[in-house]
Amino acid sequence: QVQFVESGGGLVQPGGSLRLSCTASGIIGSIYRMGWYRQAPGTQRELVATISNDGSTNYLDSVKVRFTISRDYAKNTVFLQMNSLKPEDTAVYYCYADRRRLVSIIPYWGQGTQVTVSS
Repeated sequence: QVQFVESGGGLVQPGGSLRLSCTASGIIGSIYRMGWYRQAPGTQRELVATISNDGSTNYLDSVKVRFTISRDYAKNTVFLQMNSLKPEDTAVYYCYADRRRLVSIIPYWGQGTQVTVSS
């Protein structure tokens, strides 16, 4: 059974920082990518940042200079350091992991953690 333990969400004032963490367990085989997506009310889920097993990263343009993703490969844990937070960063943040199976990518999702940026 695949499980995600997410933590670090909450309420923060504009300009503040939060650090999200997520540990995945129960995924059979090697995890290829881990990362974070987010979804605000009335919008589609969007990629925030991912990190592959070779260390390559991918970021949403609007967070590139403010957020940093990192990963503990031994513990199947991914972190997202979020600085200079803005109200538009308010969303539910979902932990993501995937693995390769032949030519397919098998995705897995966490249950989500709320991030609210407000004064």
